[in-house]
Amino acid sequence: MRVATILEQKGSNVATIDGHATLAEAAGELRLRGVGALVVSVDGASIDGIVSERDIVRRLAERGAQALDETVSEIMTTEVRTCAPTDTCDDLMRVMTEYRMRHLPVLADGSLAGIISIGDVVKHRVGELEAESEALHDYIATGR
Repeated sequence: MRVATILEQKGSNVATIDGHATLAEAAGELRLRGVGALVVSVDGASIDGIVSERDIVRRLAERGAQALDETVSEIMTTEVRTCAPTDTCDDLMRVMTEYRMRHLPVLADGSLAGIISIGDVVKHRVGELEAESEALHDYIATGR
C-alpha cells in the first residue's frame, strides 16, 4: 500500500505549530488534537521542524517546569525525514525502524501534504495481512 492510499483513507490534515510557540502551548495542542507530534511550520505548507511528546518530556526532565516557557524552536528536530505519496508501507516501516521515529510528514511537490504515524502504518499492514489470510482461507475452503 502506498502513502497516497493511506492519506485518502485518513485524510491529509496535519497538526502544525509555529516555532515561537511555547512548550506549554505545544503540549496543549498535542492534547487538544490527540496527536503525538506537531509539524513546526510558519505557513502550514513548509516544514521548519517537528516536535513530539517525547521531545517535550525530555526537556521537562532536564529543566523542570520552567521548560514550559521555552519555545518549540529550541527543542524541535530540524532535520526532518519525510516521505512521498508514492512511498510504500514497507518503505515507511524501514525508515521508522532505522531512525527510531514515529511520524513522517508527507511532501508532495515540495509542500506539506499529510503526516503518517507508526499507528497508521501498523493499521494498514494489519489490514493487508487480514486480507491475505482471508484469501488463503477462501482458497483452501473452495479450491479456487
